[in-house]
Amino acid sequence: MLTTHGLDLLLLCLSELGLPGRGCCLVLGFMYKEKYRRMTEGQASSFTQQPQDQVVIAGQPVTLLCAIPEYNGIVLWIKDGLALGVGRDLSSYPRYLVVGDHLSGEHHLKILRADLQDDAVYECQAIQAAIRSRPARLTVLVPPDDPVIMGGPIISLRAGDPLNLTCHADNAKPAASIIWMRNGEVINGATYSKTLLRDGKRESIMSTLFIAPSDIENGESIVCRATNKAIPSGKETSVTIDIQHPPLVNLSVEPQPVLEDNTVKFHCSAKANPAVTQYRWAKKGQVIKEASGDFYETIVDHTFFFEPVSCEVTNALGSTNISRTVDVYFGPRMATEPQSLLVDLGSDAVFNCAWTGNPSLTIVWMKRGSGVVLSNENKLTLKSVRQEDAGKYVCRAVVPRVGAGEREVTLTVNGPPIISSTQTQHALHGQKGQIKCFIRSTPPPDRIAWSWKENVLESGTSGRYTVETVSTDEGVISTLTISNIVRADFQTIYNCTAWNSFGSDTEIIRLKEQGGHRWRGAAGESVPMAVIIGVAVGAGVAFLVLMATIVAFCCARSQRNLKGVVSAKNDIRVEIVHKEPASGRETEEHPTIKQLMVRVSFPSPQTANPAVCGQPSVAWICRWGSGRGGC
Repeated sequence: MLTTHGLDLLLLCLSELGLPGRGCCLVLGFMYKEKYRRMTEGQASSFTQQPQDQVVIAGQPVTLLCAIPEYNGIVLWIKDGLALGVGRDLSSYPRYLVVGDHLSGEHHLKILRADLQDDAVYECQAIQAAIRSRPARLTVLVPPDDPVIMGGPIISLRAGDPLNLTCHADNAKPAASIIWMRNGEVINGATYSKTLLRDGKRESIMSTLFIAPSDIENGESIVCRATNKAIPSGKETSVTIDIQHPPLVNLSVEPQPVLEDNTVKFHCSAKANPAVTQYRWAKKGQVIKEASGDFYETIVDHTFFFEPVSCEVTNALGSTNISRTVDVYFGPRMATEPQSLLVDLGSDAVFNCAWTGNPSLTIVWMKRGSGVVLSNENKLTLKSVRQEDAGKYVCRAVVPRVGAGEREVTLTVNGPPIISSTQTQHALHGQKGQIKCFIRSTPPPDRIAWSWKENVLESGTSGRYTVETVSTDEGVISTLTISNIVRADFQTIYNCTAWNSFGSDTEIIRLKEQGGHRWRGAAGESVPMAVIIGVAVGAGVAFLVLMATIVAFCCARSQRNLKGVVSAKNDIRVEIVHKEPASGRETEEHPTIKQLMVRVSFPSPQTANPAVCGQPSVAWICRWGSGRGGC
């Protein structure tokens, strides 16, 4: 009885493998027999050799490997999803053979003479073992047909006419590459077009080469060579150029070099057969009416250095035109006017300033007010500009012993945001408090972020914290609102950072309790400062307290460079947060955030010294808090 799985395999055999109904039944019967045998013997088949991607040139043999040891079932070779035959019988494909030792499980597919039809994806399948090999791509390369130059083998043209050559190489896979050669050297400047043939695999290529009249010689040979991967040595053909005899012309200028506003003579000598019938002089395409014959005399200016004078000689076969410029010495003349620039901080600024002059001129770029030479080329490139790079720049050109000239341009550099907020702001314990960050930025900041401890908030609400941003005429105000302020909020360092497309700026802000400082007693309860002072006065140490206050004020001023100080009993935490340097502002040379824990023993009133800066603990804190050496 045929199971559902067997029915599926039968349908697969009929539809995909293309076998007749009886053949499919035989295949399925053998497959089930082999499957039962392998199940009872506990064996599993696997490939020891699988077909690999290969490239073959059309007409050459190629072999795709497939080996399954200890497998005696049917092996199928599949080409682009279709079976080539059953087992080793590939009689429908006379160029295909299954080779190898069948008893050793070798079922290699050999193609005797590969052609374009064999360009496909192949698989080796073991039917009873229900395994298949990896798909292998066989790429068949086809060399191009012999190249053909249209109009060859001899191309005739009149002197002065341009030469257009067209060469095509057809039916190649991949498309052929065409190069043009003359006297063993490659000729550049050809154009190419490809056409995909109907089979979707082969291509034809056509190349057109333009050669100017002045670059053509009579009797020379032009070669068209076509190559592709199938024939690396290539195939080639050639044509011979036959030029009819026009006048042969030579144009001389005397004297040279010559200073501007001096006289020169042009002589146009020609050899022609038949004889010359006409001379025609022109400058920049405009006929010089006052010139005739083979001589022309004139006063030259700087335009003769760029605009050639031409002499056209005519005979019965045609005309020949030859032109020359004059080596005129003249001072610098502006060719490309430099433009002032507005650039972003950190971007490159590129000025272009082109001068013409003869003989060769020297170009110097300098910043106005500085004697430093920045460039000796037409282009001045300032890499990663800073705000201090802004200013006036001068492009100066000098022609030795002839003259000089200069142009001035302005460089404007945009800058990053600048934060100018109060570093200490106040709030009431238990109430709602606000910390404001004022930012000046052009263009407006793209992003503003508040950070404290391990928190970062750009907008909206997170727990007790809310960030709101308002734009004003003077800048942007970002406000961090803290609800129900607790004691820990006064010991937290708040970081406001703003970014725009030119950079960023950061400000460290402290939150201080409004209404005065409060000390904690031994039991952890708050004790008003007035009580402490009263006790001190009652103990008769008012003088020492006054001196200690002076020292504390001194150290507080020294510690203004510190970005945060958190105190807990006798431990002092010093958190130093340094901004990234911004152009045009003060820079700090500390690359990282450092935290320093310093154990301090506060002096008692009985041991206080009027020279309080000498106290080791206080002086140590002052030195760490100030870059200028303590109190």
